[in-house]
Amino acid sequence: MSAMQIPIVIFVWVLANFSSVSTNYIVGTGMADATGPAAEVNLMGYAKIEQKASGIHMRLFSRAFIVAEKSNNRRVVFVSLDSQSISQILKSRVVQRLKALYRGLYDEKNVCMSGTHTHSGPGGYFQYLLYDITSLGFVKQSLDALVNGVVMSIQRAHNNMRPGNIYVNEGNLLHSSINRSPTAYLRNPATERRRYGHNTDKKMTVLKFVDSRNKPMGMISWLAVHCTSMDSSNTLISGDNKGYASQLFEASMNGNALPGKGRFVAAFAQSNEGDVSPNTAKPRCKKTGQQCNKYTSACPNKDQCIAKGPGKDIFESTKIIGHNQFRKAMDLFNSARHLLSGPVNFRHQFVDMSKVAVKIGSRTVTTCKPALGYSFAAGATDGPGEISFKQGDTSGNKLMNFLRNFLGKPSSQQNRCHAPKPILVNTGEMTFPYLWQPTIVDTQILRLGDFAIIAVPGEFTTMAGRRVREAVRAKLVKNGLPSTTRTVMAGLANTYSGYVTTFEEYQVQRYEGASTLYGPYTLKAYIQKFVELSDAMTKGRSVPSGPIPPTIPTNKLISLLTGIVLDRPPFFKKFGQVLNQPSAKYSRGSLVSAKFVSANPRNNLMTGGSFLTVERKVSGNWKVVATDANWSTKYIWKRTNLLLGESTSTVQWRIPSNQPSGVYRIRHFGYAKKNIFSKKISAISGTTCQFRVGFGRAEGCPKKKKTWFWGRRK
Repeated sequence: MSAMQIPIVIFVWVLANFSSVSTNYIVGTGMADATGPAAEVNLMGYAKIEQKASGIHMRLFSRAFIVAEKSNNRRVVFVSLDSQSISQILKSRVVQRLKALYRGLYDEKNVCMSGTHTHSGPGGYFQYLLYDITSLGFVKQSLDALVNGVVMSIQRAHNNMRPGNIYVNEGNLLHSSINRSPTAYLRNPATERRRYGHNTDKKMTVLKFVDSRNKPMGMISWLAVHCTSMDSSNTLISGDNKGYASQLFEASMNGNALPGKGRFVAAFAQSNEGDVSPNTAKPRCKKTGQQCNKYTSACPNKDQCIAKGPGKDIFESTKIIGHNQFRKAMDLFNSARHLLSGPVNFRHQFVDMSKVAVKIGSRTVTTCKPALGYSFAAGATDGPGEISFKQGDTSGNKLMNFLRNFLGKPSSQQNRCHAPKPILVNTGEMTFPYLWQPTIVDTQILRLGDFAIIAVPGEFTTMAGRRVREAVRAKLVKNGLPSTTRTVMAGLANTYSGYVTTFEEYQVQRYEGASTLYGPYTLKAYIQKFVELSDAMTKGRSVPSGPIPPTIPTNKLISLLTGIVLDRPPFFKKFGQVLNQPSAKYSRGSLVSAKFVSANPRNNLMTGGSFLTVERKVSGNWKVVATDANWSTKYIWKRTNLLLGESTSTVQWRIPSNQPSGVYRIRHFGYAKKNIFSKKISAISGTTCQFRVGFGRAEGCPKKKKTWFWGRRK
């Protein structure tokens, strides 16, 4: 480089790093650890009581995005949370904390929380009985972890706010999803189906957040696909395919930062995934490999119909579907050119979905009190339920009706309202010991210029979501928004109230139809309500707050999960002691494993920290290269003696293909309750011997010194 070129290079660097562009908004991004208890708590999603957490594959995170107008400071918050859904008590607790922190700047009206729908997160954080049954009731530790994570992510986004711009882009992602109820989808009008190329939504929508120097700050991707790549055999906490996609995107933008520690925030949010499966190898009978009955998803000889793929196991399948989402989102992020501009606005209303009057032509019908049909118990092909039930059941049976009536017999009006659904669990008319499912839910819409986020309190099917988006967009454009206006659905938002199908899909009563709580006109009611909110928002008209959801003090909620009584090491062992050391040397791609004397991870969630570290020796110092948040690691806890309180923790590390050669070690951290009569917990830790990765001399544990015993060398 010549002397004359140096000033030019410096000028270009300064221009690129310090020049500003005009901005349309004030934006902020932030994320925080929201991982709940990693042991003995049921994982929420598959309703399998035996599926209890036994460690961590990936930590769960809350990712927050704040957008404010520059002129009047009106703002909205969107949170994507690695959770099965957002419970009503979770949203309520978050809003309470935010109101206290920011004096009303953030409330239930302008804060939207959406769950990614991972089925590998700790449950028990609901106020309604049905959703807490498999977790043995309410689990305060689960709720607190999620509340704290969401609030912290919003605080970080708030503190990170600066002038910026938002770009939007869309594109189709293929080979990453299938419709798991195709026969129900085919009940929709042929003229409507012909307007779409696929029976699931392939469209991915991406928002790109940059600051005034065009420096990337964050990204939100919406794509409709279940987070059920990890099936009900999994017992490790995981963000599933969307969690992995976030980790890939953030790693690509944050350099060498560990998961959750970088400044760039990438959310892979959920949309209308109700009938959309990531298990693209399609459902098969588990024992024989035969095709399942396409109408009932039943198999002969009491076999189970279950969907798998595309990988050889659940981890590879998660990786494939996650990587597909990451790759498409990155393409859309890099090519995003449509700049959002215009007002920031919102409307929110609580709605009693058990009695919404719906206009159907010249007549008026109503929604119903909540109830679940027989096919609910059959489960979906991603997670089949009890073998004695099948999907597509529109008749029920007398024996189950007889047993059902002991729990709660549906009234004749309830039966008529839900027809053709045969009611199996009459949740809307059951109040003992408290409410089983919600009747009052959140409806909400957020506006960012010519972009609208429709926040729905459940799992909408493909066609149901399309109808809502189209109706809202039509109203927005009719009321003056530009023809470029885009709408996206944020699923499982603010409250969880099961599934929502179209009227036509409801008639065949597959799993999704049987789980549509408020009857056959549920979708019509939601479309009506969201159009009303859209109309009010664009015309500057306020809407009534609606009926306030019931609040049940958490000390009144049933909680049968026992506390931790005692942690003890085995005789002649100590906490943190390494029971199984790693080998002396490994090649890339190999699996490193170490087992430690441990304690119950419920003693301390290690929020923002880790139960493990993989460390590399660099210039005489140890540098952390992986934690329990990394995809490459697994933290596996096992109770070895319930009576004596003994347990072990196994750390596994699959060495990445690009891992530098060098000397490494593994460390384990935790807390132990050493005294049965005290609540005090004490920190514990352990460290393996050194081992080598790649080229160089093997390491391993130092050889024990030889000692003398009774005059003989031992």
